[in-house]
Amino acid sequence: MAKKYVYITRKLAPETIEKLREQFEVKMWDSEDQPVPREILLEEAKSADALLTMLTDRVDTELLSKAENLSVVANMAVGFDNVDIDAASERGIAVCNTPDVLTDTTADLTFGLLIATARRLVESSEAVKNGEWKSWSPFFFAGHDIHHKTIGIAGMGKIGEAVAKRAAGFDMEILYHNRSRKPEAESRIGAVYCDFEELLERSDFVVSLIPLSNETHRLFNAEAFKRMKESGIFINASRGAVVDEQALYNALVNKDIAGAGLDVFEKEPISANHPLLTLKNVVALPHIGSSSAETRLAMMNLCAKNITLILNGQKPQTLINKTWISQHS
Repeated sequence: MAKKYVYITRKLAPETIEKLREQFEVKMWDSEDQPVPREILLEEAKSADALLTMLTDRVDTELLSKAENLSVVANMAVGFDNVDIDAASERGIAVCNTPDVLTDTTADLTFGLLIATARRLVESSEAVKNGEWKSWSPFFFAGHDIHHKTIGIAGMGKIGEAVAKRAAGFDMEILYHNRSRKPEAESRIGAVYCDFEELLERSDFVVSLIPLSNETHRLFNAEAFKRMKESGIFINASRGAVVDEQALYNALVNKDIAGAGLDVFEKEPISANHPLLTLKNVVALPHIGSSSAETRLAMMNLCAKNITLILNGQKPQTLINKTWISQHS
């Protein structure tokens, strides 16, 4: 009996691959830097029983219609806006993601990005490296305090709660907006629920951790930035497309807000000549929210575990489309 076939769209850790190869035929796009070309992914999908995908891989109706043997898509991310969940469910294909294992790592990065933006860490570091540190003066690279300020978290999922926990350590007032209230977070961390407009108006730091959807696409637009304080700082560690980047650029240039820290962009990788990258009050990172060696390995292994469980007729650990269970019970 032929082994089931697993296709992996990016180079992963050898230990993860070896676990899969104990049971399955495995093929991998052997590049750390470049995504698998679309035409190759479409061709491999035709015979794959499982796909281990990245956010850069579009798993849409075109691909799924070719994937006659496909049982599972294991997406190495918490978000899954690159996967057509409805189309997968219609075909009885399980879609899995990697929640929980990256919560604290992403929260660390998000709060670190907030600190770096507020205290102008990247800008001042570059000044030292470029020989621009000539003397000391009272307002030399003066940034903004973080302690005892107000943070507004848009999207109070597990990562949002972890960021709020870190903010509490800085004695910050914690506001949040979410599709549903989180009473446990309110009592445990002292977070206060408010509507989106109030969050924008009251916060010194507005942190976006909302998932991308039709409702949240470019939610942070010109009107949103106008509502923020002129001293306000915007942080995005969710998805680039929740921001109107031209509106953000205009808000920064016109001094409607004081700065922005961005780990994600609407088009990734962002072009080096993008207008936002010309601004000194922007800290830009290459989508590294969950990028620690330990966490990325845990994400890889969770994807491999979900694939192994499903291909052996068992329930996966982190299933997105819950209707799959009733289809296969």
